[in-house]
Parts: sequence; C-alpha cells; structure tokens
Amino acid sequence: MKKVAIKYQRPSWDEYFLGMIDYVGSRATCDRGRSGCVIVRDKRIISTGYVGAPPGLPHCDEVGHEMHTVINGDGTKSQHCIRTSHAEQNAIAQAARFGIALEGATIYCKMALCYFCAKLVISAGIKRVVAQNDYHSSAKGKDALKKAGIKLEIINKEVEKYSKQ
Repeated sequence: MKKVAIKYQRPSWDEYFLGMIDYVGSRATCDRGRSGCVIVRDKRIISTGYVGAPPGLPHCDEVGHEMHTVINGDGTKSQHCIRTSHAEQNAIAQAARFGIALEGATIYCKMALCYFCAKLVISAGIKRVVAQNDYHSSAKGKDALKKAGIKLEIINKEVEKYSKQ
C-alpha cells in the first residue's frame, strides 16, 4: 500500500500574527481580559502590547480591579475595569516610546476595537485592523474606523465575553 504524503499547510500571514496575540496576552495583568495585540508592517512585527496598568502603577492581579459603572447608549449599565490600559493602547504607546512610526501598519487584536482604541488607531495612521472576535461594545469604534477608511476584518463573528463581569 502506497503512503500519500500530506503536504504541510503553512498558516496565512493573518493566521500567523493572530496566533501570537494569545501568547502576548499571557503577560496581561488583569484577569478580566488577558488580551494581547501585535502591530505589523511589511510582514514584520513592529510593536506588541497587552492589557496592563501603566508602568509603576499597581496591577489588578496585585490589588484588585478598579471597577467603573458605565451607562450604555441603550440605558443599560455595565461594569468596566479602568485600572489597566487596553492591549492596543499599550502597543501604540510602546511604538511611540521607541520612535516607531505606525503609518500604514496592520494591528492584530483579540476583539474589535472600543471607541477609544479606534480613535488611537486612526490617529496613529494604522490602515487595517484584524480582530479575532467581535466585541459587545464596538459599534462606535467600528463606525469611526469606517468613516476614517480603515479596513476592519473580524475573523470570528462570536462576541467576546469577559470571564468576570
């Protein structure tokens, strides 16, 4: 019986960079969302970020969450931890700290962007956003990206849920 060799299938570039976000996110310091992100230009990583408090400030994993009640557009209330910066914010800040221009880059992230992160992405000159999952509070962010002409691709239409509300 003749064996048929199965040809190895390399991941696409999007699959490759999305595969890295969970590992980057393993450094996160808030158990509500251990998200990571990777910023890429010309198929090269130029910055990474994960959820965490700014340097020198206490982390959720050390002192607990700093919960803030938000009244949503539909009148419902939700709780958000405001102790940490989002992975996307930290990746953009890291690039700025080391003088790395983000013009024309792609950002890979765990979930579709919140409004604040979308505005930072627009201001940084990033031209493409690839999100692994959707985000329950991303409508304004999606709208801002669309108006700015930034391509958004959401791989899984599943809405990201936090482990602790």
